[in-house]
Amino acid sequence: MIRLDKWLWAARQYKTRSIASDAIKNGKVRVNDIRVKASKTVAIGDKISINKGQGHETIVEVLRLSDKRASYAIASQLYKETAESLEKAKLRKAAQLSGLISTASPKKPDKKQRRQLLALRKGS
Repeated sequence: MIRLDKWLWAARQYKTRSIASDAIKNGKVRVNDIRVKASKTVAIGDKISINKGQGHETIVEVLRLSDKRASYAIASQLYKETAESLEKAKLRKAAQLSGLISTASPKKPDKKQRRQLLALRKGS
């Protein structure tokens, strides 16, 4: 029996166990589409949806249980990302590349835009 926050940390979904606990407490993590507590025990076959914000949701199926954090190669064997989640990631990446989704703030220009503004000011 392994706690959900400990499994998420061991599977390298979150950098620290306390960050995983906070995400669970704030409703960003669901097990089998049910909001749970950090102390919920994880079982093989559970589907865990992890919402990391800005439309970035990952759905994984638990394949193995571990309470020890290991290398990425070992941690990636603990879960399998669902086909639905992979498809959403592809669509999100395509939208990002096409410019429909921008990670930059609309209020502040990025580095390229600042350079263009400086070039316009120097030219006038």
